[in-house]
Amino acid sequence: MYKNRAPNGRHNLCGSWVAALRKAKIPRLSQRGLADILQLGGLDVDKNAVQRIESGQRFVTDIELKALAQALGVTVEELLEP
Repeated sequence: MYKNRAPNGRHNLCGSWVAALRKAKIPRLSQRGLADILQLGGLDVDKNAVQRIESGQRFVTDIELKALAQALGVTVEELLEP
């Protein structure tokens, strides 16, 4: 049977990288700040969605993955690396 979770039980592969990259931004970018950047790019997410993505409690679509990569200044592949 197919399981749509990562081996560690999370709902996405990119959440921990999103959190690490967001926190590395200078000045440190808040979850709300990241949500604001994503909204300016046309993605309808809020601070709670960012928090759930980072904690692995939310699935991430390919559209969201691309927007996250652009907002954080990395490639999609970098967000998917273990």
